[in-house]
Amino acid sequence: MALDINGKLIEMDGDGFMLQPELWNDELAQLIAKEDDIQELTENHWAVIRIIRRSFEETGMAPMIRSICKETELKLKDIYELFPLGPARGACRIAGLPKPDGCV
Repeated sequence: MALDINGKLIEMDGDGFMLQPELWNDELAQLIAKEDDIQELTENHWAVIRIIRRSFEETGMAPMIRSICKETELKLKDIYELFPLGPARGACRIAGLPKPDGCV
């Protein structure tokens, strides 16, 4: 599977996670969000996405959901409202991470 972004093919796995997360950008995040029926990424969406990206770039892993909630001051319920597919399947996918371990 691949997404065509201005003539550049971005490879995705069968679940829609990026195979080359270094190619991620804001435009790609918006396209993936629309695939997940999120029509507009709000400030809260971007806050979560930026935390996930920063953690991935620093540690090679997605952050624990508790740390996302603490840093954004959002409740877990709020995260699920922002990303109906959940923090791993939804937020991490939009943030351009490869499929997290344990994500089904």
